[in-house]
Amino acid sequence: MREAAFVKQNKDKWLKFESVLVNNTQITPDELSNLYIEITDHLSYAQTFYPNSQTLNYINSLASSAHQKIYKTKKEKKNRLYSFWVKEFPLEFYKYQKQLLITFLISVLFTAIGVYSSATDGAFVRSILGDGYVNMTLENIANDDPMAVYKKMEETNMFLGITINNIRVALLCFSFGVLCGIGTIYILMSNFIMLGSFQYFFYDKGLLWESARTIWIHGTIEISVIIIAGCAGLVVGNSILFPKTYTRLTSFVRGVKAGLKIVISTIPFFIIAGFLEGFVTRHTEMPDWLAIIIISGSLALILFYYVIYPRILYKKLANEQ
Repeated sequence: MREAAFVKQNKDKWLKFESVLVNNTQITPDELSNLYIEITDHLSYAQTFYPNSQTLNYINSLASSAHQKIYKTKKEKKNRLYSFWVKEFPLEFYKYQKQLLITFLISVLFTAIGVYSSATDGAFVRSILGDGYVNMTLENIANDDPMAVYKKMEETNMFLGITINNIRVALLCFSFGVLCGIGTIYILMSNFIMLGSFQYFFYDKGLLWESARTIWIHGTIEISVIIIAGCAGLVVGNSILFPKTYTRLTSFVRGVKAGLKIVISTIPFFIIAGFLEGFVTRHTEMPDWLAIIIISGSLALILFYYVIYPRILYKKLANEQ
């Protein structure tokens, strides 16, 4: 829909809303809340289709002015979290598919560097993974149980520890974006060079399949959402480097808000990954077909929610408007 048609279709609602705010026109709290919800839907649509426009600035000013007045009289709807994950976030994340692709390519590059460095320098794996881990794994391999590391800790403690650590890494990826994105790239470099070295180590021992079918049970979601958290950091960095028509401060605030939403979206997935690592990965005796189903299902879930579903939602909303 053209911007002029969008304005013509909705301007009466905007003027009514502005009248309530400026002239204190009396309407019920429920009517005010419902009207506000419509305005925020229009704001989301304008952010997607008319970025940097006067229409977007006008609707945003209405929504901002109304927020405090509305929530003095009406509590947040109980389905707010549901709406965030099902509609609000996926639609907004559609705008950051380019940053997601860049983050993915950066991660692949650093993984390849880890593989290449391990293949050409015999000491590289120990320098990255540490002597303690390498020696322990060599001992496990000698005992014919190369994945024994996933069985040593009690399930619940492992689940909690892994989940908390992964969320910490995600927050680092996001927060280091304030260094113009360079800090985020550094965190990605550290993690994905380690991943490449880790996989090459098992390949070198003739255990590539054994390690992959075990590790990627939890690693598919874990690694994917670290990439997505890296995307959040690049969104922040991009807002500093390329403010477009906004002031740099305004652009930065917008970038931080968008990046924080992306990080929040990863938390349920980190919980799933932590559960799989704590309770499922340790069962190395499971048949290959079951491991493949878990890995494939995990990958499909991530691709659907972060790549496919935002596109479906965007096209659906465009057609409705």
